[in-house]
Amino acid sequence: MQRLWSAISCVLLASAAAASSASIQSFENSAIVRTIDLGGSLVHVTTTFAVKALKEAVNVYTITLPEDEIFNTSWLEVKVKGNQQPLTITYSGAPVGSKSHNLDVNLEKPLETGATINLVLETVQTHATWPWPKQAAQDEDQSLKYETSLFVLSPYNTSVQRTKFKSSSPRILSYTTPEDVQAFTLENPVTKSGATVTYGPFNNVPSSVNSEFLEQYQQHVVLHYNYDYPVLEVLELKRAAEISHWGANLNIQDDIVLHNAGPQLKGHFSRLQHQTQSFYGRGAPHVLPLFTVQLPPGIRNTYYIDQIGNVSTSRLRAAPSVARGVKNTQNSVMELKPRYPIMGGWNYTYTLGWDAPLGDSGSYDSKTGKYLVSVPVMTEIPGAVVNNAEVSIILPEGATDVDYVAPFPALSNEISTHVTYLDTIGRPMVTFKYKNLTNKHAKPIYISYRVPISAHLRKPIAVTTVLLTLFTFAMVARRVDLTIHKTPTKKM
Repeated sequence: MQRLWSAISCVLLASAAAASSASIQSFENSAIVRTIDLGGSLVHVTTTFAVKALKEAVNVYTITLPEDEIFNTSWLEVKVKGNQQPLTITYSGAPVGSKSHNLDVNLEKPLETGATINLVLETVQTHATWPWPKQAAQDEDQSLKYETSLFVLSPYNTSVQRTKFKSSSPRILSYTTPEDVQAFTLENPVTKSGATVTYGPFNNVPSSVNSEFLEQYQQHVVLHYNYDYPVLEVLELKRAAEISHWGANLNIQDDIVLHNAGPQLKGHFSRLQHQTQSFYGRGAPHVLPLFTVQLPPGIRNTYYIDQIGNVSTSRLRAAPSVARGVKNTQNSVMELKPRYPIMGGWNYTYTLGWDAPLGDSGSYDSKTGKYLVSVPVMTEIPGAVVNNAEVSIILPEGATDVDYVAPFPALSNEISTHVTYLDTIGRPMVTFKYKNLTNKHAKPIYISYRVPISAHLRKPIAVTTVLLTLFTFAMVARRVDLTIHKTPTKKM
């Protein structure tokens, strides 16, 4: 789901005070378990609802998310535990006077009274953490902070709920101790074990419709933890995918502005200190010396350049091409090493491109006479969020009846004309714009089109016409005498 709030804001314009469709008498939560995997630019949250139906034939379950959390949510999905097919979600409005929003989940089949079901809500939050302290020296550690609500909101009463924070490192520097929660637990409200901090269990938590409960007991908790990997953001991604039938080739080029969103470098950068740390394997976690990306199998003519020129400090392990219809089990791996280590607060602009056989991602349907090509939205940089993305798919010249299916809605899309060498009328170009893409959004766009025979012949006819014109001009030019005075020939 592309930046959930983009869709929600449109609905709010039409109905700013939409009422919640949930009824606290329809369900009750036997248990809620929320697991938060603390990261850098991305935070993965998994919430499991053990639901019990209190009425006959109920098939819509409502999930409530706080306003600050929904602003940071870039991807959201709800499944029945153990199933792979996601359920349909619709936005049902914001309760009047509250700072939360409701999402209705349509169950596969209505539940009878007393029936139970386990629903799993998975979300990916972006820009939810921040470095603290905001500056770090070249040899210092990196630590981040993350803030969220103590209680999981739900329009239904909950028998028991708990929240677990999991860090990649057991070095959790501090965490908030809840206050005035004795009404919900007789135990210590927060415990730490290794790299996990657990809040709860909290018993008999009332519905979030109860404003008195929210005002009196809801509170924010903050975790301060060490993070041993660079915090990466792609400020801008421009992907151009050009389809060529003459060369049976799919060329993809990414223009990327990479940003290290970790603590800013304190003082000056020392190349000697960096080389020493690298030699002894004690590099600072907030420094990015290199990174790897997974590319499609069968690629060729790979290039990696920056604003200076070709970057030779890279290595590609290309995987063989996979026949269409066969499951891909191996990707090409490209190791990218920038000219300089990227410190906190620094940017790095580069271009990565490659060619791939068109047959690996395209096909032709003889029944409809249409070509079908799949183009990935993005190439994932591990742990990075893409703030702004523009994906352009350039079709062959003369392509008509263009149609496409995107894996998730775009902020905007348009069809324009792209003109390049040896073109006569230009090529159709479909452009998609996105914000806050995560690893969950690395899915293909399917685009279909027709190319008539006349379009295939347009380029050779144009080239032939140009060459004949040049030859004709040269022949005429050689026969035209432009001299003013002719030298008389002497007779012998």
